[in-house]
Amino acid sequence: MTIKNKLRIGISFLFLLALICCGLSIYYLNRLSADAKNILKDNYETVTFTKNMGAAVDASPGELGSRQIKIIEENLVKQEHNITERGEKELTDSLRRKFEELKKMRNNQLAAAGLHSDMKRLLYSIMQLNMNAIEHKYERAEGTANEATLLVAFVGSFLFLVAFSFVVNFPGYIANPIKELTERIKEVSNRNYHQQLNFKSNDEFGELGQAFNTMTTKLDEYEHSNLASILFEKKRIETIINSMHDAIIGLDEKSFIIFANEVACTMIGIPEQGLTGRSAPELSQENDLLRNLLISDQQKMKIFADGRESYYNKEVLEVTNNDKVIGRVIILKNITEFQQLDDAKTNFIATISHELKTPISSIKMSLKLLEDDRIGAVNPEQRQLLENIDEDARRLLQITGELLDMAQVETGKLQLNFGKTHPGNIVDYAVKALKTTAEQKQVTINVQCDQSLPDVQADLDKTTWVLINLLSNAIKYSHEKSVVDLVVKIYKADEIEFSVQDHGRGIDQRYLSRIFDRYFKVPGATTEQTGTGLGLAIAKDFIEAQAGKIGVESEIGEGSRFYFTLKRFGK
Repeated sequence: MTIKNKLRIGISFLFLLALICCGLSIYYLNRLSADAKNILKDNYETVTFTKNMGAAVDASPGELGSRQIKIIEENLVKQEHNITERGEKELTDSLRRKFEELKKMRNNQLAAAGLHSDMKRLLYSIMQLNMNAIEHKYERAEGTANEATLLVAFVGSFLFLVAFSFVVNFPGYIANPIKELTERIKEVSNRNYHQQLNFKSNDEFGELGQAFNTMTTKLDEYEHSNLASILFEKKRIETIINSMHDAIIGLDEKSFIIFANEVACTMIGIPEQGLTGRSAPELSQENDLLRNLLISDQQKMKIFADGRESYYNKEVLEVTNNDKVIGRVIILKNITEFQQLDDAKTNFIATISHELKTPISSIKMSLKLLEDDRIGAVNPEQRQLLENIDEDARRLLQITGELLDMAQVETGKLQLNFGKTHPGNIVDYAVKALKTTAEQKQVTINVQCDQSLPDVQADLDKTTWVLINLLSNAIKYSHEKSVVDLVVKIYKADEIEFSVQDHGRGIDQRYLSRIFDRYFKVPGATTEQTGTGLGLAIAKDFIEAQAGKIGVESEIGEGSRFYFTLKRFGK
């Protein structure tokens, strides 16, 4: 039988008992009500009638007056219609005859006196008969009440015991199997699959127990059948990891070391047995390399190993399960060969750039001499060629300068000469340097730099170079007869902001994140507007080397706003 049907039967049984108890109570209440009605209405009314007639008879022992006769007549009529007991009718009829005789012989006092006595006797007899009936009916009602009390008390007690047993036992009938099931599930969650439920009932709990037992049996079979394959896969993965030339360390969610390949063990200087199963934070207190791997956020690391300096790129991969991080894998890739090639490239660029500056300067000097009338007159075609050569030489000189600056940044040889200077000095130098260029394009540079601004701590030459680069780009990308806004203001309590706003065509949002990358050029720019793609990258390095920030804001059709911040002097 199902639990649902058991519940239905149990609740129906309780409901039936409650109905029986209520039915018995109603039955006996009706009986008591009927007995009380008989006593109060029938017998008690008769007693009242006889009492009224007796009082009328006693009021005039001699001759009955009309008032007494009327009272006796009314009550006698009522009594004749309220005969309920055996023998009461005969007594009432006799009383009627005596009363009729009395009315006829009212003038005969002697006969009337005898009739008075007979009527009193009859009235007493009727009253005594009803009094006996009242006593008898009272005894019968009392018996009914006692019987009802015992029966209702018995049924109520039985109902209480059944309900109490139901309340005590039924919750356990439901809760105990659930509690046992919960304990078994906890054991299964700990991979203890030797769990069985012994529910002997033939209901849903019995079916649940059978299903649970089947599940644990299958899980145990699955665990043992897959253990060998899991161990095989573990060995295969360990072999692959150990065969790699990169250092690999695996950590669980509590930062305990799960595995480390031979390369990682060699670099750290601890054998695999000394690493596996130990807490990485505790080991890092004794090992500098492991501490840097766990704490440092730098991706590029220089490590002294095998008697020489080597360069590594650190990658941290998170292992997740249902969006929950359950471990990490740290990989150190050896990039020494690429670093050496990059250093060689940087040195080559620096050498070539340095070597090119001398002949380019000589070319510019020769152009100055050719433009001098004392050397000789040149025709218009020759002058145009000289101007073209001068422009190309200027561009070559700018490119070599940018390459040299970039080489300094990449090699870490960037030298900054920090000093105290007013923002107006930086602005004046930059505006003067580009005055001719702006006039040629009829672009007005609108400067907003309050003289009351505090001094900044900066490298004057390199900061001026950055501002010149930003102004030069703004002029190139501005329309003729337009305005470029150069604004200097307090950005924060300890920072001053320099911004350059042009009103050109702007930069597409998808290119803003790459605008400061090396060699990046915004697509769609004309030949006159494009450069080497190094200017903004160098500007970013110069500003960040001074603990400042640089950024850009732009929208198509609204122009672009480049800005950078510098620290206030003494902050």
